[in-house]
Amino acid sequence: MQKITLAKTAGFCFGVNRAVQMLENMVEAGTCACTLGPIIHNPQVIGHFERHGVRVIESPAECDNGETLVIRTHGVPKETLAQVEQSGAPFCNATCPFVTKIHKIVREHSAKENVTLIAGDKTHPEVIGIRSFCNGQSFVFNTYAELLSLLETYPDLDKNGLIVVAQTTFSTNSFKKCVKKIKMVYTNAVIFDTICSATEERQAEARRLSLENDAMLIIGGRQSSNTAKLKAVCAENCPTFLIETAQELNGIDLSRFPSVGVTAGASTPDSIIKEVLKTMSENLTQTQAELVEKEESAMSSEATSFADMLEEYIDTSSDQKVVGRVVAVTPSEIQVEITGRKHTGYISAAEYSSDPTADMTAEVKIGDELNLIIMKTNDMEGTVALSKRRYDAIKAWDELSEENEEAVEGKVTGVVGDGKGLFVQYNGIRVFVPASLSKISRSDSLEEMVGKTVSFKIIEVDRRRKRVVGSIRAAYKDARAAAEEAFWAQAEEGQTYTGTVRSLTSYGAFVDIGGVDGMVHISELSWSRIKHPSDVVKVGDTVEVYIKGLDRENKKISLGYKKIEDNPWEILKRDYPIGSAVKAKIVGLTTFGAFASVIPGIDGLIHISEISHSHIGNPAEVLKVGDEVDVKILDVDFDKKRVSLSMKALLDAPVADTADSEPVSIDESAAAAETTEE
Repeated sequence: MQKITLAKTAGFCFGVNRAVQMLENMVEAGTCACTLGPIIHNPQVIGHFERHGVRVIESPAECDNGETLVIRTHGVPKETLAQVEQSGAPFCNATCPFVTKIHKIVREHSAKENVTLIAGDKTHPEVIGIRSFCNGQSFVFNTYAELLSLLETYPDLDKNGLIVVAQTTFSTNSFKKCVKKIKMVYTNAVIFDTICSATEERQAEARRLSLENDAMLIIGGRQSSNTAKLKAVCAENCPTFLIETAQELNGIDLSRFPSVGVTAGASTPDSIIKEVLKTMSENLTQTQAELVEKEESAMSSEATSFADMLEEYIDTSSDQKVVGRVVAVTPSEIQVEITGRKHTGYISAAEYSSDPTADMTAEVKIGDELNLIIMKTNDMEGTVALSKRRYDAIKAWDELSEENEEAVEGKVTGVVGDGKGLFVQYNGIRVFVPASLSKISRSDSLEEMVGKTVSFKIIEVDRRRKRVVGSIRAAYKDARAAAEEAFWAQAEEGQTYTGTVRSLTSYGAFVDIGGVDGMVHISELSWSRIKHPSDVVKVGDTVEVYIKGLDRENKKISLGYKKIEDNPWEILKRDYPIGSAVKAKIVGLTTFGAFASVIPGIDGLIHISEISHSHIGNPAEVLKVGDEVDVKILDVDFDKKRVSLSMKALLDAPVADTADSEPVSIDESAAAAETTEE
């Protein structure tokens, strides 16, 4: 019966997981992205992102407008990073923190006159990036033989100072052997062990498994440096096979080996490892499959299925609550120091909030303390994956109760089905609000509420089914009732309010003045005569009103909208004294005169006798509606609201011509008078 043992350290390391998750979050958010070089050395992962529209580019200049550039896990040279920053294009730096640490070491500890030795592959992007941060000369060696050749060629490299670093995935045993030789030749060398702790542990476990098993299976990309080193470590002790996907198992006969150890490179996603293990189990008999076990697991094959083993491998989360102090914030993650622990904690954007639009850089600042849940601890790397979103959700479930009379706030995230209601996010919990309890008024649209923050009350909690029902209307009614009580306790006539027009009728407008509605009668909307309130205001308008009357018994409020200073008769009294000359527009004609608009809202009468010095039989002989004329204000009766105007008063009187005039006899005068009377 064959035994399969999976390494505990198989799969994504912290740096790779951080980079992939960062890019995954951008894809889920709909961000158009491209990566500066492959994000990691795994063709399946690269293919996955390419299918989601993520391009791989080789220089910052290839980044198109509208794209966010993501710097690969292995980092880029200093000069390239400067080009990215100077381009002005949005970018995210997914460089592994352990690689960034090496950049800092060589930048701070190297000088123009000294030398930096780098253990690694000189063609690897990580090593190329490291060399760019060196201030002086640098040399790279990938094997002990290459180091010996270097020492022979340059016996006095440490003359002006020498520092030594290593690629994060360099072989631990090989580095120790090389360091021993360097110390013998260059006594002044300063050694920095920069091999990633995860790499060291992964190689150590792989070596042990290769000694304990008859064969080893390595899962990972063939371009991956750490995967290649895992194969080299294991191949020293037993037959070792390298595959990238489960399909490649078809070409390998593992049935001849009683026991097989399985490990994976740091760039290998869990999904591929899980698929390989599943395929291996399907190739075994049912009896053999029951013996598949995880390294150092004491589970019974009779009590635990292979699927359970896989779930245990994938799920390493914990509900332990901790407090983290923020030390760094980027658009993609938050770094914290965990109280009482030496680990460095990281919170991804997906685990920060249930609201996908939340902006961590705006909401969090360095020094803030956050309550968090530990999702995964990596003691080898000294890192912890944390979640604020899950802590908030647990706390919210503890606080939820339909007996709570207090309203809470949440963000509307979507409409349920065909207008059946709304989904509202409350501290990571999805609350269902039925349509009948969602609208404040019948005219409200559910679609228009999406994205808004609303107050609602919890009316049902089913913890077993994880179902919560809320009511926006209930919270609104309570708020209105409280506001109404507060209003009537202090309301007095003459008080002014800024209100919102809620509805219109033919006789007036109803205005919300802060929890209560009052009515502005149509006659109070304008000093001029209007046909409908909509001539002056619209629903949703913000208006300044004042209390004209209060009916406390029936809870009715009369509001005024017109202002005294806008009264046209007050304007006339102030700005147009008797004797003033003004431009007026003819608005009506009668047989006894013409009506003209003096100012908006006030018409005056020009009597037929005040139109001209000449005799006029009918005003229509010289005037028509729409004419603009110059008039003089003769008199104003403010009580009767009457204004007398004159055109004639502004015209020069004609001069009588006595030389040509003939005397009129008494008989002719009498005849003229008789004609006028008729």
